[in-house]
Amino acid sequence: MTSTLTSMPAPASAELASLVALIAADARRRRADGGHEPPTVAIALVKEHRLGAVRVPTELGGGGYTLAQFFDLVVDLAEADPDVPHILRVHFSFVEDILRVPSSDNKLKWLPHVLEGKLFGGANSELSSHNAGGKTYDSILTPTATGYLVDGVKFYSTGSLYSDYIRVSGNLPDGEVLSAIVPAHADGVEHRDDWDGIGQRHTGSGTTVFTAVHVDAEDTLPFRNEPIERRPRSSLVQLTLHAIAAGILRSVTADAAELLRTRKRTFTFAAAETPREDPQLLEIIGRLTSAAFVAEAAVAKAAAAQDIATDAARTTGVDRALEERASIAAAKTKVAVEDLALSAAGRLFEVGGASATRQGQSLDIHWRNLRTLFSHNPTAYKARVLGDIVVNDAELPETGFF
Repeated sequence: MTSTLTSMPAPASAELASLVALIAADARRRRADGGHEPPTVAIALVKEHRLGAVRVPTELGGGGYTLAQFFDLVVDLAEADPDVPHILRVHFSFVEDILRVPSSDNKLKWLPHVLEGKLFGGANSELSSHNAGGKTYDSILTPTATGYLVDGVKFYSTGSLYSDYIRVSGNLPDGEVLSAIVPAHADGVEHRDDWDGIGQRHTGSGTTVFTAVHVDAEDTLPFRNEPIERRPRSSLVQLTLHAIAAGILRSVTADAAELLRTRKRTFTFAAAETPREDPQLLEIIGRLTSAAFVAEAAVAKAAAAQDIATDAARTTGVDRALEERASIAAAKTKVAVEDLALSAAGRLFEVGGASATRQGQSLDIHWRNLRTLFSHNPTAYKARVLGDIVVNDAELPETGFF
């Protein structure tokens, strides 16, 4: 089957680097044009080169990337255009869900679509009074003779705007929760590109409306927040956000260096005649590149724990102890990196003077993107649980699983 499809770039290959460079060039073009155009070119490249299947084993037709290699890819893509890996975050989680055990026909039926380059988005969260991550939704799945009718309004439906299929969750009449896979452009599905966050502006993270959307019974899956033995690996989804932040920090460093390199004038009390030779400004660049290094190192360390936990999930089943280690490592990464990253994105402006704040420079995009990413899953809660573990040997929360 895969012989007729575009070849998938190998990890750390020249082909992959060339693909990422194309995505970066398109992002620079859109940014220069005001940044209002969505990354449709980039997503088309992702589909063409089947990057959504990099985690599928080679014997099944995929790229066979380890999670360490996968997170390297996420960092590279985030440096090129942070919207792109964010759009793909739910898709990669879905692929992990397909491949973990226990297996099922309802899961494996979607694997050929992944291998063809199709993308899967998610529509789970709602703007309601129900707790985020809970099991109560305003959306409902009404049983029919052959399946269900899906009705509901979802927000934070990241990636759905660019996807071929959407995983949507809702309550059955008896209160139980079920997820359904529906074609992204099926009758009754409406995409509203209304995400107005300060950052990650083109991730399609706004509203998706489902109005009497029919789904066959065999196109349903267990809800994501099942007991840990049956639940998708949520800490991997968390670490993906932190890997995106690491990629953004690369861009912070690169933009700051270019700003300093091309700056022509300095202040009368500066330590050098030209900005690029000013030791105080060079120190700032040194701190920025070090922040990017630390973020990448933390992601790589946490990715190693993810690889071990995922190997178990794909072979013998989800191992709670391994999941806890991976979850704790991902949480530590977020807690450690957040302040470091936000500070670095702010210090960028110190090497450029007031002219660096002009809107045409768009240098505030890094801080806005980072602030948006870090607003997922509040850091204070993670830090509190980590402290409770260290001091009191506390167990991780059963729900949410960090």
